[in-house]
Amino acid sequence: MDDSEAKAHLQHYLQSGRDALLWKLEGLDEYDIRRPVVPTGTNLLGLVKHVASVEAGYLGDTFGRPFPEPLPWMADDAEPNADMWATAEESRESVVGLYRRVWAHSDATIAALDLDSPGTVAWWAADRRSVTLHRILVHMIAENQRHAGHADIARELIDGAAGLRQGVSNLPEMDEAWWNDYRERLERTARSAGGR
Repeated sequence: MDDSEAKAHLQHYLQSGRDALLWKLEGLDEYDIRRPVVPTGTNLLGLVKHVASVEAGYLGDTFGRPFPEPLPWMADDAEPNADMWATAEESRESVVGLYRRVWAHSDATIAALDLDSPGTVAWWAADRRSVTLHRILVHMIAENQRHAGHADIARELIDGAAGLRQGVSNLPEMDEAWWNDYRERLERTARSAGGR
């Protein structure tokens, strides 16, 4: 496999994580895309904002190609976790639009560089901050897929919607009664195993 084929494969997996994350917003109102669904505050729009911000750094600054828009929530003096939620002034459209502009910037970086092109992740420990585009693409795929998984759980907690991607749930096609029985069986098994 040559460099361009390898980049195409890596970019495919990067894009599938991007698409999955945005798909989890579809059909939800402003409240549901913003509301914290777990004790640490994880919310769907915040996940998009976070991943956009992280990708802008890894596929921008790391290779001397900074994303041209300011991301004040990533500044040293920003409040903790400011990148993990959208303020009332930050609309869905603005956050999704930012993410799409980051994609375009990142994709331009990927197109311009070879997989072995060097970069520096300034915020990593000195002994591991020297990287290649290949390493950062793998890192960003893992980052995107990890947060797409968070979005899977958040969306299921919000309205029960689950699945791999639009049109492909990757789950057995069973009715609600089957899923209730299945969950009850798992609960009984967990209680039985926990009581040993």
